Amino acid sequence: MAFWVQLTLLVAVLFPAYVESMVHHYNFTVVTINTTKLCSSKPIVTINGRFPGPTLYARESDNVLVRVTNHVQYNITIHWHGVRQLRTGWADGPAYITQCPIQPGENYLYNFTLTGQRGTLLWHAHISWQRATVHGAVVILPKKGVPYPFPKPDKEKIIILGDWWKADTEAVINQALQTGLPPNLSDAHIINGNPGPVSNCSSDRAYTLHVKSGTTYLLRIINVALNDELFFKIAGHNLTVVEVDASYTKPLSTDTVFLGPGQTTNVLLTADKGVGKYLIAVSPFMDTVVAVDNLTAIGFLRYKDTVPFSPLTLTPIPPINATSVTSTFSRSLRSLNSKKYPATVPLTVDHSLLFTIGVGIDPCSTCTNGSKSVGAINNVSFIMPTTALLQAHYYNISGVFTTDFPPTPPIPFNYTGNPPSNLQTNNGTKLYKLAYNSTVELIIQGNSIIAPESHPTHLHGFNFFEIARGVGNYDPQKDPKKYNLVDPVERNTISVPTAGWSAIRFRADNPGIWFFHCHLEVHTSWGLKMAFLVNNGKGPNESILPPPKDLPKC
Repeated sequence: MAFWVQLTLLVAVLFPAYVESMVHHYNFTVVTINTTKLCSSKPIVTINGRFPGPTLYARESDNVLVRVTNHVQYNITIHWHGVRQLRTGWADGPAYITQCPIQPGENYLYNFTLTGQRGTLLWHAHISWQRATVHGAVVILPKKGVPYPFPKPDKEKIIILGDWWKADTEAVINQALQTGLPPNLSDAHIINGNPGPVSNCSSDRAYTLHVKSGTTYLLRIINVALNDELFFKIAGHNLTVVEVDASYTKPLSTDTVFLGPGQTTNVLLTADKGVGKYLIAVSPFMDTVVAVDNLTAIGFLRYKDTVPFSPLTLTPIPPINATSVTSTFSRSLRSLNSKKYPATVPLTVDHSLLFTIGVGIDPCSTCTNGSKSVGAINNVSFIMPTTALLQAHYYNISGVFTTDFPPTPPIPFNYTGNPPSNLQTNNGTKLYKLAYNSTVELIIQGNSIIAPESHPTHLHGFNFFEIARGVGNYDPQKDPKKYNLVDPVERNTISVPTAGWSAIRFRADNPGIWFFHCHLEVHTSWGLKMAFLVNNGKGPNESILPPPKDLPKC
């Protein structure tokens, strides 16, 4: 189980039975603690001295106020991953996109309403690599009196999956950017802050899920890892998926859950096996030549009447390159699409976009290696501004960004075949402009310029529907015939298949500037990101709210 440090907690963590008010006040204090019992003795940045951080509980339609006070040496922001932030982009959190960071000694009040959402999301730092230790769960309960659209569980548990470095992650990424080489791999995977007994970690602390026979549990599973897509399994037990990314799904029975970084999955687990101990395994997925931390995090499911030395029931883990497992899982997910929870897929399209995503190598005169790794979308590697984009847009500050992001690749090529030798990336802070309430079909096409790779890709400010996916190059003549426009899965983060593509649709009904990026932090650091600018609609109810008075300054 996650360890706790004795600090004065400035906020009472609410549990579901006690969530009564419509306004929830939290104080998040950013502090460092020493982690002597987790693989190393390095200090880490945390919220309220807890790792993982406190869970934010609220109900659909509730207002949430979170005061973040920074007491560490680094700048900080918090992103409420998956919260739609309707007209409240000032509270979204990505540094230099919707806000300047909260500087040491300063504070900022995040103020947002949970409109039309219920389920499991997450919060995490959204600057540099601080997400590694600054993260936690967001649990949005249904409105009072509204039941779950699946059998009511007896109990609920939060399970947060991540990765862990013995070194300071800020030093890891800074060294990589200076040399131009890929950063060091993580040293372990973790379950609720614990790796279990792994070979290169001095701690054998393991998360234990205590269960009672005959009881049904709702497991809220979250992947906050920086750079790894993960499999989750419990020996001897099937899991029934009922929700992903805070969107209800048709029930899906499986023995293996697959989550990319930033994705959440709610599953029902019935404790219907014999009394004993059962292995919980969290292992990585990588089906290409890219190096990855291949250690398996270990935890235990333990029935309450189990004697101390009961034998452990093991489970096979998927091979690290188990593409078929990820593909079957992803293709099997379907929106609930009920009368109360319809799948509102846009049936007409105003913007047809094709974004190629991938990584490459560019010359670098300032890098010790003479070259650097870069990430790009449509051959544009994003340059982070020094003024927040949303502020520049709202106050009409010129020279911060342009709105000429290409809707299709400037130089078409065989995206999943042999790339052209002269395809050096362009750099820029380029946005793509959308009219309010316009509809978008976006084909996210992976490429193989260095190596094909699965890219978990996140869109801020919106949910979207994945209407199709495939391998190879997207075919605009044949592939639309495969579209599911009835009950496609609704998400905010999608894992684009290795050497393949995903087709998504969404309605641009949220004015502001919204980040779109690979949720592998290493790729984001290299520039695999861009942003959409959604114009105001008609009148104040379709326009960005004014910025708060305490909005941080750059």
